[in-house]
Amino acid sequence: MKTISIINLKGGVAKTITSINMAHILSSLYKKKVLLIDNDKQGNTSKFFRVHSYDQPSIADVLVERNYDINNVIKKTEYENLDIISANMNLLSANLKVIMDMSRQQQIILRKALEQVQDKYDYCIIDNAPDINISVINALVVSNEVIVPIKVDKFSFDGLDQLIDQFEDVKELNPSMNFRGCLITSFIKNDVNIQGEEYLNSQLKYPMFTTHIRRTEKIDESTFARQPITEYSHRCGAAKDYLTFMKEYLEE
Repeated sequence: MKTISIINLKGGVAKTITSINMAHILSSLYKKKVLLIDNDKQGNTSKFFRVHSYDQPSIADVLVERNYDINNVIKKTEYENLDIISANMNLLSANLKVIMDMSRQQQIILRKALEQVQDKYDYCIIDNAPDINISVINALVVSNEVIVPIKVDKFSFDGLDQLIDQFEDVKELNPSMNFRGCLITSFIKNDVNIQGEEYLNSQLKYPMFTTHIRRTEKIDESTFARQPITEYSHRCGAAKDYLTFMKEYLEE
């Protein structure tokens, strides 16, 4: 199982949209077995797939409970080959409990839990919060690859160097983690976006995907419909871009 973390310290850059559509394309078009983990207390990925709940176990239980059977928290989605681990606001208190528990190695809890389903899935995609807390560190420690969705604005650029510093710290526990690349999202063909994309491509320290995801209102509409973009509007620019991106990702 290859594990991929989707992360950016800035919100509003399409982390959740990218996680959802990567998972859906891998499971539907490429027929891969995919486990999608919601690792954000806001639970937007969980809400999208209609599994958000306080009555059922979530990623918080995996982090807090010792020797937890991760199969208890995995839920089916309506899509074949695509399962999910949900999140809710309990993740906030779970982070605090893990930090306070000095009796075990806090950063490898998720890695140990995912070993239980290592042979069950081809891919695990983790939608991370815009933060560096213990649950996000757990995600990075277990990840083979990291993808950073990024919107062209000054705040996103400023946070990128901070994020790369965090990657270097995590490599002490996960030396094989690969910063696979930045994916430009919400792209509009104007001077700011064109120049911003050129700048990022000129910085050798930032691995970049060639594909960018165009801004379209269909993405926002798809969140209300709770459908991946290739199902909601397969002819729109963003749907075509996500398909192209996944082809680029798999071919590299």
